[in-house]
Amino acid sequence: MIYPIVAYGDPVLKKPAKNVEKDIKDLPKLIEDMFETMYEASGVGLAAPQIGLGLRMFIVDATSFSNDNEEFKKVFINPEILSEEGEEWPYEEGCLSIPGIRAEVMRSPRLKIKYFDENWVPHTEEYEGMKARVIQHEYDHIEGVLFIEHLSALKKRLLQAKLSNISKGKVDVDYRMKFPVKK
Repeated sequence: MIYPIVAYGDPVLKKPAKNVEKDIKDLPKLIEDMFETMYEASGVGLAAPQIGLGLRMFIVDATSFSNDNEEFKKVFINPEILSEEGEEWPYEEGCLSIPGIRAEVMRSPRLKIKYFDENWVPHTEEYEGMKARVIQHEYDHIEGVLFIEHLSALKKRLLQAKLSNISKGKVDVDYRMKFPVKK
């Protein structure tokens, strides 16, 4: 099942997510649906809050960013970044929940993360470069942080009209989105 992507302005994107319980119902189906949703939207990562679920879980398939065509397709359940190291470097990021906006974000080039995979096997791994960046971006989602929060106050002010339009559903995308309900 392809979920609609939750748009900027929805409160679920601003709340730190809760741990996934080991007895969660239909985890394999949820993971399959998340990958299907991400591919339909041409993304390289998707966090559970982006489909309206406040769970500490995200998926990535950043194989296209791999220098050696090594597959980089993973599920991260209840992840915790243990360290981020190195001199921050800029790279232009975008987000499925904030379509049409891209901006240069500074991030550390290396990280160490512990998490469970889809079979509840624990891992502690180190990543660098684009793999680290994709993980950091998705990890931010489960912490209730959007990439635009890494921008300067001036840059955020310049984007305010576009962000407002996204939250009102005034955006052209080629994938399903769920826009905030106005009260």
